[in-house]
Amino acid sequence: MPVTVDQSDSNMALSPPPAPPPHLTLPPKFQEPQQTLVFDASILQHQSNIPSQFVWPDHEKPCLDSPQLAIPPIDLGSFLSGDHLAVSKAVELVNEACKKHGFFLVVNHGVDSRLIAKAHEYMEMFFSMPMMVKQRAQRRIGDHCGYASSFTGRFSSKLPWKETLSFRYCDDNNFSNIVQEYFSNVMGEEFRQFGKVYQEYCEAMSTLSLRIMELLGLTLGVGRAYFREFFEGNDSIMRLNYYPPCQKPDLTLGTGPHCDPTSLTILHQDEVGGLQVFVDEKWHSVHPDPQAFVVNIGDTFMALSNGIFKSCLHRAVVNNRTVRKSLAFFLCPNMEKVVKPPKNLVDSNNPRIYPDFTWPALLEFTQKYYRADMKTLDVFANWLQQKKS
Repeated sequence: MPVTVDQSDSNMALSPPPAPPPHLTLPPKFQEPQQTLVFDASILQHQSNIPSQFVWPDHEKPCLDSPQLAIPPIDLGSFLSGDHLAVSKAVELVNEACKKHGFFLVVNHGVDSRLIAKAHEYMEMFFSMPMMVKQRAQRRIGDHCGYASSFTGRFSSKLPWKETLSFRYCDDNNFSNIVQEYFSNVMGEEFRQFGKVYQEYCEAMSTLSLRIMELLGLTLGVGRAYFREFFEGNDSIMRLNYYPPCQKPDLTLGTGPHCDPTSLTILHQDEVGGLQVFVDEKWHSVHPDPQAFVVNIGDTFMALSNGIFKSCLHRAVVNNRTVRKSLAFFLCPNMEKVVKPPKNLVDSNNPRIYPDFTWPALLEFTQKYYRADMKTLDVFANWLQQKKS
């Protein structure tokens, strides 16, 4: 049955998330919103003056003419074939990229281009629907899944100029149709085909992510199987990102500067540029390549690598001409897995940097206590240590 939306709830006054535990001192990330605000892209994208909540501080405003980041793509197919030269080249490229900035591209990845096109097509269909239809999947405060029109329900300043739809994927036979069921149960039976498309897409992303884990394992010297086996049975997140045009793109950001708290992000952009990565103390633009997937190291994998690989600092800018869309698959470990580095990545010269934790603990931290940025993992680690003391 379709889930109906109480329209009185959709415009209700905003409220902050729960207060952090008394032993945790955090920066003022969560500010109580001063007024009701609904991000309706069909209206706001045509306004010459954007709401003040979307205007970012001068030192964080975007540079729309950032230099292009020149980075050679990694031929994943050749790596998986076992060709010695291809394996050596892939390991060399990944090692350099992940130690420096945590970002690389993969091509010859084996994902059907027709499936990618279908996923983009259905994303366009979803975000073109009336607000009240999208709000059937309204994301609640403290949840990480659902529809969000910007972050108006969480924050009162530095809001991102975007809409998102996030949902859970599990690499588990007990949840073999979890994406399909989400769309049917939450959005209604008429969304069953959406569910089928994104179920298939998530399965392809999970397979791709495990192949990339083989490459990361070889690069870190723990073998092909170590990280692949760690992420089998993953409990991951799929997100559809929709960045509408903005008449003042120099004042706002589609997504603010942050490192993903998850393990690995596999992103497919449409042909509209907007992704920027921070490299050599400067923001660089990433040119869209429909044949490639963008891969970002996230905080959880940085912890797994004992800090050897860097979590990628990135953001998204918007423009005043056209919509930008992207498909983001966030690989996360099974909820019961303990995140700690392999023993051979820890020694007297490379002591442990981060304490043991589980992914649900970090996820809750980012949803209830802290707005993800470039320091999330460090603040989270301090929080864990304070809780133990």
